[in-house]
Amino acid sequence: MANRPVPRTLTRAQYARRQRVVDAAMALGLDGGYEAVQMRDVAARADVAMGTVYRYFTSKDHLLAAALVHWVEQLDARLAQLPAQGDTAAERVIDALDRALRSMGRQPQLVGAVFTALASPDPAAIECQQQVSVLMEGIITRAIGDPHPPDLSDRARILGHVWYSALVGWVNGWSNMGRVHDELVVAIGLLLPSDIHTGALSAGGTSALG
Repeated sequence: MANRPVPRTLTRAQYARRQRVVDAAMALGLDGGYEAVQMRDVAARADVAMGTVYRYFTSKDHLLAAALVHWVEQLDARLAQLPAQGDTAAERVIDALDRALRSMGRQPQLVGAVFTALASPDPAAIECQQQVSVLMEGIITRAIGDPHPPDLSDRARILGHVWYSALVGWVNGWSNMGRVHDELVVAIGLLLPSDIHTGALSAGGTSALG
């Protein structure tokens, strides 16, 4: 079946159909993981034609990667309603990322499915990976708050990379959520030392990454 690009601007009805497809894929992944998500089953569960699925998603990996984008967008919205808590930047970032970990820990099959898809060479899945990276950088940046180091974006992006790589270990079975949390705490401690709130860092100052 020929793949067709998704329109840049969706009507409300088109968006609703696309979201039904994403929801169907997430439901199948939640129950059975990556292998359980078959495009024909997704179409049946979403009550749309196969052509509709391929109208919005070029492949199964694109669909599952888009599901992770949707999940992170939901996390972002929840954090906007109930911001990360803590007296320091490090505490707030840990709180925000721990919320993500708790949610993921409750649905390991789905997380395994979307992370498998995110590693796909499919250009559309790679674009979703970039979207996830941008979303996580935004979540971490807002959790850091003010005052912040001049290289805030770099630190937030690196923390997002640590979050992703630590979760890959959990998905692949050689790590656990406790270890993921501990690795994040170490990275946050290195990248968000307490002196970012003492004025020791300024626009022309020296980074405390070391």
